[in-house]
Amino acid sequence: MTAIGVLLGLLVLVVLSLPGPAPSGAGSPVTAIIDVRLFDGTDFLEDATVILADGRVLAAGHDIEVPTGATVIDGRGRTALPGLIDAHAHVFGAAREDALRFGVTTLLDMFRMPMDSVQVRAERESLSATKRADLFSAGYLATVPGGHGTQFGFPVPTLNDTDPAEWVAARLEEGSDYIKIVIEDGSNWGRELPTLAPDTVRALVAAAHARGVLAVAHVSTYAAARMALDAGVDGLVHLFVDAPVDAQFIAAAQSAGAWIMPTATVLAASHGHSGAAELSEHPVLGARLSPMQAQTLGQAFPGTAARRDRWPMVLAGVRALHEAGVPLLAGSDAPNPGTAHGASLHHELALLVEAGLAPIAALRAATSNPARAFGLPDRGCLQPGCRADLLLLEGDPREDIDNTARIERIWKNGHPVMLKSSAARLR
Repeated sequence: MTAIGVLLGLLVLVVLSLPGPAPSGAGSPVTAIIDVRLFDGTDFLEDATVILADGRVLAAGHDIEVPTGATVIDGRGRTALPGLIDAHAHVFGAAREDALRFGVTTLLDMFRMPMDSVQVRAERESLSATKRADLFSAGYLATVPGGHGTQFGFPVPTLNDTDPAEWVAARLEEGSDYIKIVIEDGSNWGRELPTLAPDTVRALVAAAHARGVLAVAHVSTYAAARMALDAGVDGLVHLFVDAPVDAQFIAAAQSAGAWIMPTATVLAASHGHSGAAELSEHPVLGARLSPMQAQTLGQAFPGTAARRDRWPMVLAGVRALHEAGVPLLAGSDAPNPGTAHGASLHHELALLVEAGLAPIAALRAATSNPARAFGLPDRGCLQPGCRADLLLLEGDPREDIDNTARIERIWKNGHPVMLKSSAARLR
């Protein structure tokens, strides 16, 4: 989306002060959570036991013996969830710390400068204690000179006469984990922007797939979404907002085997239905916000009044896709106006439920669905061998999806995580 430019520019300074990569050793304490309601990324299991050891899930289920010397935690009345995955974020500054404090243990970035990719990869392979969510990234996005993504005040390698295969190769050399393609003419936002031609989109997708990585697309119009699906993209990182989701689009998505990220949180904010005030005053989430998070939540997109009437159509589209079996992935698009890293993913889950998903389907959209879509088999799950990224909640999110916000404890790589920001607002 838009309005992330000033903050993105801070990355140049922030990255210079980051500590070196943590050692890859584990050494996490052995933790046993007993008599807990377990969501393993797919289904629920009552009165379960979960054992965390050496940074991974050692065991999860029934009839499990608690190891001698383990720290035992009573899970009665509580729910254990896998660490959440925000499948659409823009990561710089304190984003990774902010996300983890809200139970988001993995971030899928959709546009950032890739200067620290070596360190990022080392950190996400480590099982050591950390204060940051793990990061996967598209790096620079594929756009044209003057196109969407070039407005943020720093150089972006665009496609003009560049061979798409060479462009993709350069991104992978920089450390991109997947390729993001921008198909955006600006028409939904009162602008006229140059954008990629269909032949170039197809060539980018083919080049990404030839190198064994995903190709995903930014769209905001029905026509752009159909162009992306026809080109063979793996998924759309936004739902379009200019037309209803119809049977023809559903058939095209099914035929392509594509997934969709509705990014309902940022679409709500850009269509005059922001949940920022509710998040800011939330009795649990609000107290954990940093001043910067509170600032981005308080920002607003221009011109939302003219788009307010589209919002019911957006929610209806999310429901239609889900009912048709098109996989949905939860993504916040933070830190755009009206969003905040970590906190807004909980709002995204609430909006998915508002659109008609059952709470368990919304939970899958933030755990197993993005893990499967992006080839991350040890994330978004609580089964033997999965990373020991875990949230312990008060209550049952099946009864009220807002219970995902009632986080009592977080573990990252099997290590406890501090819940309150050192820069949290005075309340």
